[in-house]
Amino acid sequence: MNYEPVIGLEIHVELKTKSGMFCGCPADHFGKTPNTGTCPVCLGLPGALPIPNKKAVEWTIMLGLALGSTVSEVSKFDRKHYFYPDLPKGYQISQYDQPLCRGGKIETSQGTVRIHRVHLEEDTGKLQHAMVDGKKVTLVDFNRSGVPLVEIVTEADIHSADQAKEFLKKLHQIVRYLGISDADMEKGSMRLEPNISIRKVGETALPPYKVEVKNINSFRFAAMAIEYEIKRHATILESGSIPAQETRGWDEAKNATVSQRSKEEAADYRYFPEPDIPPLRFTRGYIEGIRQSMPLLPDERKQKIVKEFGLNEQQATVLIDDERKLNLFESTVLSNAVVSAGISGATVANWIINKVADYGVATTQQVAADIVESQKITVIDESELQNVLATVISSNDKAVADYKKGKQQSLMFLMGQVKRQIPKGNTQQILDALKAALDTQ
Repeated sequence: MNYEPVIGLEIHVELKTKSGMFCGCPADHFGKTPNTGTCPVCLGLPGALPIPNKKAVEWTIMLGLALGSTVSEVSKFDRKHYFYPDLPKGYQISQYDQPLCRGGKIETSQGTVRIHRVHLEEDTGKLQHAMVDGKKVTLVDFNRSGVPLVEIVTEADIHSADQAKEFLKKLHQIVRYLGISDADMEKGSMRLEPNISIRKVGETALPPYKVEVKNINSFRFAAMAIEYEIKRHATILESGSIPAQETRGWDEAKNATVSQRSKEEAADYRYFPEPDIPPLRFTRGYIEGIRQSMPLLPDERKQKIVKEFGLNEQQATVLIDDERKLNLFESTVLSNAVVSAGISGATVANWIINKVADYGVATTQQVAADIVESQKITVIDESELQNVLATVISSNDKAVADYKKGKQQSLMFLMGQVKRQIPKGNTQQILDALKAALDTQ
């Protein structure tokens, strides 16, 4: 290609607080009967006044700290105006020029991706398309309206679909390790929105347009949408035109993006300070207290298990990919049964990675018992061993011949055949007996 992708990301994450962003309605809205978790505040009825959720504010600051952002000592909420059925007030309480956090970064294998801002807002209602009395209608469920929603906006530092996918996976991991959201994309609690444009290779200025793809619910679809848009933009630019600045959606059935509406600019939203909520002011001590309450982040826990338990890079990477898997490893490797048996961290890691099917169900005690049992060595009766060796050798003429020619991998193959029949046998005893038997052939 003669073009270089220029990609920024907007990611919306629902926080798993107990109540809404500005009211006492339950924030757990998924699967609930429509419009049963609402009140005058989240429905925007006359006279209702919003009160910010302290926990949501603290968790947003915590996320900013985890990303290396600068936390604002003074922040405020603003009204973002647009008219859409899922917005009962006719505006969304969000943040404009004084977000809670600015800056930060996440390192990827293809370079640093800078964070532009991390801000807090309320989620909107959810539209449901249905048939009523034979007519196609759109219904609105306001249970989600008012749920705390943190938005992470990156700089346009991403230059490939793979880099975008890697960044999103790392952000998802950080959010889950902090415990501030389940970030379940199937339930819509983490939604991905790439802003995509392309420019000629060698150019440094930002392109004169960008296309936003809204509400993608998987890393794979995000990468596919980016790849699709890159090709679409290249075709348009080659024809002498410039892609329209618009908002598009991802159509899973077509594996393509589809146009939705022209893209708004900040001025279109008519932002102004939320008059019912005074500015938020934080002391450095308050911010530092939030920092001190943070759990270890994925990279920190990875370094910890490599250093303390002697794991290699690959084992550590697989374990931190799922916090349940990592928690099970840490509890198992420190269990009395495993420590008493002198079993290495690498052995425990390999067992958990390769043998445990469901990390949410498996218990530390059972996994530890299974590992200890697997490591027990049995001294085999010599006559039994000789019978097994004779059977294996007589059944694998080619492997025996290859061993005689000096192919050591054939010895390991034969060793495996013996171990299948005597899985708990002493490995050294079997190996010595196997070599002796082969040498007499």
